[in-house]
Amino acid sequence: MNIIVSPEISSVCPDFVGACVEAEVQNTPFSQPLWDAIHQQEELFRGTLTTESLKQITSIAATRRVYKACGKDPSRYRPASEALIRRVLQGKALYQIDTLVDLINLASIVYGYSIGGFDASKFVGDTLTLGIGREGEPYEGIGRGMINIHGLPVYRDQQGGVGTPTSDNERTKITLQTRHLVVLINGYDGCRDRVSDNARYIQQLLQRYCHSDGGHFFLY
Repeated sequence: MNIIVSPEISSVCPDFVGACVEAEVQNTPFSQPLWDAIHQQEELFRGTLTTESLKQITSIAATRRVYKACGKDPSRYRPASEALIRRVLQGKALYQIDTLVDLINLASIVYGYSIGGFDASKFVGDTLTLGIGREGEPYEGIGRGMINIHGLPVYRDQQGGVGTPTSDNERTKITLQTRHLVVLINGYDGCRDRVSDNARYIQQLLQRYCHSDGGHFFLY
């Protein structure tokens, strides 16, 4: 994949750093060892965080700042990482979807970055551009129907939007048939080392739970 960060994103977040993990994978409906790891992380959060203190996690705080700079209310359109951790702290179970989606959610809550996971075979073209959503731009969030992405950071392929930090698009979602995976980590805090660590962690999870060699990653 080629990934371009547009000037409109650079203008509101000049320190942005992203990571793209690309790998061949085998998805499964459920992995108990993965969920054992997820439950351990849930218990850690419940003992150390509150719904207010989680907003101070640097990766989440930076994403909220960018939402505001783009004109979006981060308390109404929460970044996915924040929404997932809030769910844990409210005593609710995380959504169980399939092994690939579940491990991406784990990687997101561990590091606090909003992470997009995609079936790369569904992209139109070989280039994604990170920009800002426009007024009236059509976008179908996974399990959410049509959502208003005006003012949200959004990745677009040649056909249109595929991912925002709030919700990925139905068109390019991961399924049990997904073999070519692309994962995008959004580092609005500009921390290259932590974004790289998050990418390596995803590679480890893919090796452990998805019969993958972990693929490769690059920063952008």
